[in-house]
Amino acid sequence: MFKFTATVVAALAVCGAAQAQSNYPNKPIRLLVPFAAGGTTDLIARIIAEPLSRELGQSVVVENKGGGGGSIGASETARAAPDGYNLGIATVSTTATNPAINPKIPYNVATDFTPIVNIAATPNIIAANPKFAGKDYKSFLAEIKNQPAKYSYASPGLGSITHLMMEMFKLETKTEMTHVPYRGSGPALNDTVAGQVPLIFDNLPSTLPFVKEKRLTALVVAAPQRIAALPDVPTFKEVGLPQVNRMAYYGIVGPKNLPKDVVAKINAAVRKAVLDPNVKKRIEESGSIIMADTPEAFAKQMAEELAVYKNVVQKQNLKMDE
Repeated sequence: MFKFTATVVAALAVCGAAQAQSNYPNKPIRLLVPFAAGGTTDLIARIIAEPLSRELGQSVVVENKGGGGGSIGASETARAAPDGYNLGIATVSTTATNPAINPKIPYNVATDFTPIVNIAATPNIIAANPKFAGKDYKSFLAEIKNQPAKYSYASPGLGSITHLMMEMFKLETKTEMTHVPYRGSGPALNDTVAGQVPLIFDNLPSTLPFVKEKRLTALVVAAPQRIAALPDVPTFKEVGLPQVNRMAYYGIVGPKNLPKDVVAKINAAVRKAVLDPNVKKRIEESGSIIMADTPEAFAKQMAEELAVYKNVVQKQNLKMDE
C-alpha cells in the first residue's frame, strides 16, 4: 500500500486549497452584520447583498448578530475559516471606537481581519431638541461654552462612533457636556425629540427624518461637503474642526489570511455592483456616500481611525464603565 509522506500530504492540501480558491465561490456566502436589523449597517449590507450575489454567481446571505457594541459579530468573523464564505461588515464602531475604549475586546483589529473593501461612508450630525437655546452652530457653541457642564448629549451607546466623536469635539472646543448612552439610535433619538436630553450626536440617516419634520434642529455635520438636504448646515471643517469631520464607514472584511485572489474577486464584484444605477441610488438615498475603494486603502483607513480614537480615549480618560 502506498504511504503518503508529510510532504506529499502538505502538497496535496495546497493543491486542494488552490483549486478551491480558483473555483470561488461555489456555495452561498454569509455576510454577517454585527448589529441588529434596521440600522444603517444592516441597510447597507442588504442593499449590496443582492447585486453582489449576481456578480459572484452565488447567494450572499445577510445574517445579523448584535451585542457588545458589534464585538460579538466581529469576533465571529475573525474566528471564521479564511475561505471567503464567512464575511463581515466592518464599521468604525467595531474596528476603531469600541476597540479603542474597550481593553477586553476579543480580537485584534490589526491582525485578525483581512480588509476587502469600504462600500460606503455615512455623515454624522449633531442635532438639538427645538427647545434648546442654540438654533445654529454658532449659537450652540456659545451656549455650551457659556454654560459649562450644564448640558447632556445622547449617543447610540458607550464606545459608539458618535460617542467618541462628541468626546473629540469636546476636546477640540474645550467644552464640557455629559454623555447619556442608549442602546441604539432609536431610543436616543426618541428621548432627544421628547426633550429628555437636549442634544444628540448620531448618524445622518437615522436623524435626518426628524430634522425634516422639524422635531430636531441640525447644527453641524461631519461630511466632505454640505448635505443637499441640509444646505444651511455647515460641516465641521467649515467651522474650523477638520479633525472632527469624520464619517462612519461600512466595509467588508474577512478573517485573517484570506487568499489574495478571493479578496480581489470580492473587491471587484462590489466595485462593479455599486455602478448599478439602482444600487447607487439606494445607497445615496440612505444618506451615504459610495466609496468602493481598494483593500489597501480600506486597511489604511481602519488603522488611521483606530489610532485617532485611541488618542481621544487617552486624552479624555474614557472608560467602559464611565
